[in-house]
Amino acid sequence: MQGFELFLGAPALIQVHAVLAATAIILGGVQFARPKGTASHRVLGRVWVACMAIVALSSFFIHEIRMIGPFSAIHLLSVLTLITLWQAIRLARRGDIVRHKKAMVRLYVLALLITGAFTLLPGRLMYRVFFGG
Repeated sequence: MQGFELFLGAPALIQVHAVLAATAIILGGVQFARPKGTASHRVLGRVWVACMAIVALSSFFIHEIRMIGPFSAIHLLSVLTLITLWQAIRLARRGDIVRHKKAMVRLYVLALLITGAFTLLPGRLMYRVFFGG
Protein backbone atom coordinates (compact mmCIF):
# COMPACT_ATOMS: atom_id res chain seq x y z
CA MET A 1 0.00 0.00 0.00
CA GLN A 2 1.13 3.52 -0.73
CA GLY A 3 0.25 7.00 0.48
CA PHE A 4 -3.42 7.65 1.00
CA GLU A 5 -4.28 3.95 0.71
CA LEU A 6 -1.93 3.29 3.63
CA PHE A 7 -3.69 5.97 5.65
CA LEU A 8 -7.10 4.49 4.85
CA GLY A 9 -5.79 1.11 5.99
CA ALA A 10 -4.86 2.51 9.42
CA PRO A 11 -7.21 2.02 12.37
CA ALA A 12 -10.14 4.48 12.43
CA LEU A 13 -8.86 6.02 15.68
CA ILE A 14 -5.56 6.95 14.05
CA GLN A 15 -7.39 8.35 11.02
CA VAL A 16 -9.60 10.54 13.23
CA HIS A 17 -6.59 11.60 15.31
CA ALA A 18 -4.59 12.62 12.22
CA VAL A 19 -7.48 14.38 10.44
CA LEU A 20 -8.38 16.41 13.53
CA ALA A 21 -4.71 17.30 14.14
CA ALA A 22 -4.43 18.50 10.52
CA THR A 23 -7.69 20.43 10.94
CA ALA A 24 -6.31 22.06 14.10
CA ILE A 25 -3.12 23.05 12.26
CA ILE A 26 -5.16 24.75 9.53
CA LEU A 27 -7.67 26.39 11.88
CA GLY A 28 -4.86 27.59 14.14
CA GLY A 29 -3.17 29.27 11.20
CA VAL A 30 -6.46 30.91 10.25
CA GLN A 31 -6.93 32.10 13.83
CA PHE A 32 -3.48 33.68 13.93
CA ALA A 33 -4.10 35.51 10.64
CA ARG A 34 -7.59 36.84 11.39
CA PRO A 35 -8.74 39.63 13.72
CA LYS A 36 -9.06 38.65 17.37
CA GLY A 37 -12.07 39.04 19.64
CA THR A 38 -14.66 38.72 16.88
CA ALA A 39 -17.58 36.32 16.94
CA SER A 40 -15.91 34.22 14.23
CA HIS A 41 -12.69 34.11 16.29
CA ARG A 42 -14.64 32.72 19.23
CA VAL A 43 -16.50 30.15 17.09
CA LEU A 44 -13.35 28.97 15.31
CA GLY A 45 -11.59 28.94 18.66
CA ARG A 46 -14.20 26.61 20.10
CA VAL A 47 -13.88 24.29 17.11
CA TRP A 48 -10.07 24.40 17.45
CA VAL A 49 -10.26 23.59 21.17
CA ALA A 50 -12.60 20.66 20.45
CA CYS A 51 -10.21 19.34 17.79
CA MET A 52 -7.26 19.68 20.16
CA ALA A 53 -9.10 18.00 23.03
CA ILE A 54 -10.12 15.04 20.86
CA VAL A 55 -6.59 14.74 19.45
CA ALA A 56 -5.11 14.75 22.97
CA LEU A 57 -7.70 12.33 24.37
CA SER A 58 -7.46 9.96 21.41
CA SER A 59 -3.68 9.75 21.87
CA PHE A 60 -4.22 7.77 25.08
CA PHE A 61 -5.54 4.93 22.93
CA ILE A 62 -2.66 5.01 20.44
CA HIS A 63 0.34 2.98 21.57
CA GLU A 64 2.78 2.82 18.66
CA ILE A 65 5.64 4.02 20.87
CA ARG A 66 5.86 2.27 24.24
CA MET A 67 8.21 3.52 26.96
CA ILE A 68 6.33 2.94 30.23
CA GLY A 69 3.83 0.16 29.67
CA PRO A 70 1.69 1.24 26.73
CA PHE A 71 2.58 4.93 27.15
CA SER A 72 5.33 7.27 25.95
CA ALA A 73 6.50 10.84 26.50
CA ILE A 74 3.95 11.91 23.89
CA HIS A 75 1.21 10.97 26.34
CA LEU A 76 2.66 13.39 28.88
CA LEU A 77 2.35 16.09 26.24
CA SER A 78 -1.31 15.10 25.83
CA VAL A 79 -1.89 15.66 29.54
CA LEU A 80 -0.12 19.03 29.31
CA THR A 81 -2.23 19.90 26.24
CA LEU A 82 -5.49 19.21 28.06
CA ILE A 83 -4.40 21.25 31.09
CA THR A 84 -3.21 24.13 28.92
CA LEU A 85 -6.44 24.12 26.90
CA TRP A 86 -8.45 24.44 30.11
CA GLN A 87 -6.16 27.23 31.38
CA ALA A 88 -6.29 29.12 28.08
CA ILE A 89 -10.09 29.02 28.05
CA ARG A 90 -10.17 30.21 31.66
CA LEU A 91 -7.77 33.06 30.82
CA ALA A 92 -9.93 34.22 27.90
CA ARG A 93 -13.07 34.15 30.02
CA ARG A 94 -11.30 36.22 32.69
CA GLY A 95 -10.24 38.74 30.07
CA ASP A 96 -6.51 37.98 30.39
CA ILE A 97 -6.02 37.98 26.64
CA VAL A 98 -2.23 38.41 26.74
CA ARG A 99 -1.76 35.15 28.67
CA HIS A 100 -4.54 33.46 26.66
CA LYS A 101 -2.69 34.26 23.44
CA LYS A 102 0.64 32.99 24.84
CA ALA A 103 -0.97 29.72 25.92
CA MET A 104 -2.60 29.21 22.52
CA VAL A 105 0.61 29.97 20.62
CA ARG A 106 2.52 27.53 22.86
CA LEU A 107 -0.09 24.84 22.23
CA TYR A 108 0.01 25.40 18.50
CA VAL A 109 3.80 25.22 18.31
CA LEU A 110 4.46 22.45 20.85
CA ALA A 111 1.39 20.23 20.58
CA LEU A 112 0.82 20.55 16.84
CA LEU A 113 3.90 21.64 14.91
CA ILE A 114 6.72 20.04 16.91
CA THR A 115 4.79 16.91 17.84
CA GLY A 116 3.46 16.71 14.29
CA ALA A 117 7.02 16.82 12.98
CA PHE A 118 7.80 13.71 15.04
CA THR A 119 5.06 11.83 13.17
CA LEU A 120 7.15 12.36 10.03
CA LEU A 121 10.13 10.39 11.37
CA PRO A 122 11.10 7.32 9.31
CA GLY A 123 9.12 4.26 10.33
CA ARG A 124 6.06 6.19 11.52
CA LEU A 125 2.75 5.93 9.66
CA MET A 126 2.65 9.55 8.49
CA TYR A 127 6.20 9.24 7.15
CA ARG A 128 5.10 6.24 5.09
CA VAL A 129 1.94 8.06 3.96
CA PHE A 130 3.82 11.13 2.72
CA PHE A 131 7.20 9.69 1.68
CA GLY A 132 6.57 5.98 1.04
CA GLY A 133 8.51 3.21 2.65
